[in-house]
Amino acid sequence: MRVYLGSDHAGYELKMHLVNHLTKQGHDVVDVGPHVYDPEDDYPAFCLHTGAKVVADEGSLGVVIGGSGNGEQIAANKIDGVRAALAWRVEIAQLARQHNDANVISIGAREHTLDEATSFVDAFLATPFSGNPRHARRIAQLSEYESDRKLPELPAS
Repeated sequence: MRVYLGSDHAGYELKMHLVNHLTKQGHDVVDVGPHVYDPEDDYPAFCLHTGAKVVADEGSLGVVIGGSGNGEQIAANKIDGVRAALAWRVEIAQLARQHNDANVISIGAREHTLDEATSFVDAFLATPFSGNPRHARRIAQLSEYESDRKLPELPAS
């Protein structure tokens, strides 16, 4: 599977670890950057490009990494077609794929050990979307909004 990885300085060490780990597992890894450690870099460009590459490459998945993972998730989700989920436990990473068909996982490198963060990514990559009709329906609603920017009607109370 092709996996795109992007980070900022806070996620640089974890990103480099994951590039090595995922390559050894046989994944086609694309390092979106940064390619050198720069304590002054900013996450948006790396996360936006990671998300855009995932959307343009059907069947691929992405990983964005920062200090908390929050900003990185927000940035990736600005790209139409990205469904980025912040993972803080293996079960959350799995649910992001099973229920939301998330195509990008966001990790807070300052919040987890290398082993914990790696387990989140491994679980994310190994878990398929459930295909459950109610989950598919919800994802379709989000996709429709991305295409027409029309807010859906609220259900009657």
